[in-house]
Amino acid sequence: MLAADQRLTEPDLFRTASRKGRRAGSRTLVAHLLLPGEQQVVGMSGDRALPARPARAGFVVSKAVGNAVVRNRVKRRLRHAVRPALVGIPAGSVLVVRAQPAAAEASYAELGEDLARCLDRVTSQGHAAGQEAR
Repeated sequence: MLAADQRLTEPDLFRTASRKGRRAGSRTLVAHLLLPGEQQVVGMSGDRALPARPARAGFVVSKAVGNAVVRNRVKRRLRHAVRPALVGIPAGSVLVVRAQPAAAEASYAELGEDLARCLDRVTSQGHAAGQEAR
């Protein structure tokens, strides 16, 4: 389980991270990372005056992944894999992890490896080039 301050619950940030964040994908999941400087969301301009929040994570597991039992299992595995990875992400960042249908058959180890690979790619992208992994 993620701590309450590490959970992403604002729909606007889910949408912004998915559309404008850095993206890296694998067979089982896609990771979207929105860094603190990129989080200008309409209606949330006063958010910058607040102290930096810890990195937060949200999960998207659609019905294409499977029935409710399978989706919840995938979500639990992803939450467990993301928890230690949030330490290496800059404070105030927003991470959205979207499960692909192949995540239903993937083992916990495979999901963890894919997540680590995707996070490595989105966090190591060149800031000077300003490129996104799309």
